[in-house]
Amino acid sequence: MGIFSTILNKIFPHDHPAAAATPDAAGPAPDAAAPAASAPAAAPMPEVDVEAVLTQMQAGNSQQLNWRTSIVDLLKLLDIDSSLSARKELAGELHYSGNTDDSASMNIWLHKAVMDKLAQNGGKVPDDLKS
Repeated sequence: MGIFSTILNKIFPHDHPAAAATPDAAGPAPDAAAPAASAPAAAPMPEVDVEAVLTQMQAGNSQQLNWRTSIVDLLKLLDIDSSLSARKELAGELHYSGNTDDSASMNIWLHKAVMDKLAQNGGKVPDDLKS
């Protein structure tokens, strides 16, 4: 499972389509005999209030983490490896084209990219947290 998939699984409910669609998500295989019409083709994806989830997680965390602007603190809040190598791996997953040795620029880009991807997957993310 990739780092972004782990982020989705930590923030979104496990029954949310974005969390369930991760490549390593456990669950039964779709029934080939089931009629295709049984699932709505264009059903809107349920929205997850990312800010509320993260704020609630922060309230239960003894560390003061600035998840709103720091990718390192966001990953720490989610109990995900925040090391430079993990962030470089996440940058690769999200197609960062900059220099990964410039960790400050990469970190700023990563935070915005993660928030954008959360929004694309059904997360309600405040505009000031997106790029």
